[in-house]
Amino acid sequence: MHSTVATDLTGKPCTTVLFIDTNVLLYAVGRRQIESGKRSKARSILADEAFGLSVQVLQEFYVQATRSTRPDPLTHRQAADLVLLWSQFPIQPMTIELVASAMETAARFQISYWDAAIIEAARLLGCSEVLSEDLSHGQDYDGVRVTNPFRETG
Repeated sequence: MHSTVATDLTGKPCTTVLFIDTNVLLYAVGRRQIESGKRSKARSILADEAFGLSVQVLQEFYVQATRSTRPDPLTHRQAADLVLLWSQFPIQPMTIELVASAMETAARFQISYWDAAIIEAARLLGCSEVLSEDLSHGQDYDGVRVTNPFRETG
């Protein structure tokens, strides 16, 4: 199978350990008072950590952040600007290799294809840890561990 190495905008290969799931990005831009603890934690992660993302994560962010039923939707321009900003970090592209490995992971671990695609994007990017509120905290998927960074926040 063809292998694609994820790179940052300068073309340097990814060497980060952390992979960020969509919910971290959404909490970082949220404005709801009830989620202030999660917003603070998400912003801290984005400011202090070297991390990787995937095309899937950026797509999900744009769709969810601009959704008209969201309590605090972003405008198209705001969301698009953030996607471009975060594109400076290593991004795992969508490849047939990613799709195939995600299907296998979904079947093996009995998780959704979309969650498996997050795990496999992290693996292809060289990340050993996924920060996500949506996957099982502490679960290890053959060397890619999930951590819920919001477990202690309200």
